[in-house]
Amino acid sequence: VQLVESGGGLVQAGGSLRLSCLVSGFTFDDYTVAWFRQAPGKEQEAIACTTRTGDATNPADSLKGRVTTSIDNAKNTVYLQLSGLKPEDMAVYSCAAERAGVCTVQRLTGPRYYYLMDYWGKGTLVTVSS
Repeated sequence: VQLVESGGGLVQAGGSLRLSCLVSGFTFDDYTVAWFRQAPGKEQEAIACTTRTGDATNPADSLKGRVTTSIDNAKNTVYLQLSGLKPEDMAVYSCAAERAGVCTVQRLTGPRYYYLMDYWGKGTLVTVSS
């Protein structure tokens, strides 16, 4: 199983970005893919999770209304789009996979969600200039 993130880099405040998570070794029928981010000096924050049949996004004020996820089955890729970027969005963004995971807001925002992931990508750094 592998997950490889791409699409990070330097973005201006107010702009948007789309990150990609290319997966191999499993299908979206069997795994939920989630996105996390970790800013310097802060804990991992769950952003969203997605499956073939639905997705959930973190309703926290730091993300509310700015996150969209999607799956391209043909490309084995999960996308995360984040709009209205702010300097505080600067972080390492990672995707992770949970076998037979249930993707709901309640699980996504639970304190143990990070520990439920079975596989992780290495992450991609997003820097936001003000």
